[in-house]
Amino acid sequence: MSDDAEPELELRASDADRERVAGVLRDAVADGRLDMAEFDERLESAYRARTYGELAPLTRDLPDPGRQRVSMTKEPAAAGGWAERIVGGEGTSSGGVALMSGFQRRGRWTVPRRFTCFALMGGGQIDLREANFAAREVVINCVAIMGGVQITVPPGVEVVVGGVGVMGGFDDSEPEAPVDPGAPRVVVNGFAFWGGVDVERKLPRADKRRLKEERRRELEEREERRRGD
Repeated sequence: MSDDAEPELELRASDADRERVAGVLRDAVADGRLDMAEFDERLESAYRARTYGELAPLTRDLPDPGRQRVSMTKEPAAAGGWAERIVGGEGTSSGGVALMSGFQRRGRWTVPRRFTCFALMGGGQIDLREANFAAREVVINCVAIMGGVQITVPPGVEVVVGGVGVMGGFDDSEPEAPVDPGAPRVVVNGFAFWGGVDVERKLPRADKRRLKEERRRELEEREERRRGD
């Protein structure tokens, strides 16, 4: 640390400085960077701090506190309203091919009744978290030869995985995952040789942001109650 920085660390911290550090700590626990025990310990130290030198170590190992915060603008829920997402008609894409390369289907698209993909020494990503569906049941047929296909679905979707693997295979990370009433049924089958087809379940990005902001608000309310005690 330079000699010029030493006098700054001795300056008295204001209430606004302490609140700024508390905000960084709340973001960190909401992101999973700190557990609750670490959060409580650092938060208590922040509110006791008298100088910048006492505040600085509390956020030294955390991301830049000036980063942009999450917007609270309402976005369409990706995991709810299944009836609205089974739209009928034709799909916006009927298949994908990866020949020593890759393909992606993600975002707002319509999954057809049958989607066929082929990966040879390459990889494909099929993301259904924000997708609509042409039918209540859709089939994704995958052929992976020395390559792979990753299928991502939102929680609540029913997934049935079949397929034949030779020195490869088809894998569902949560075969017993709960199914929402009225949710689409996704049937995954095909053939894998020295390759694989994997299914994983992840929350849509909008839901992740909402959960993070809800957790952050809970932490703020908890702090308010502690101050009132």
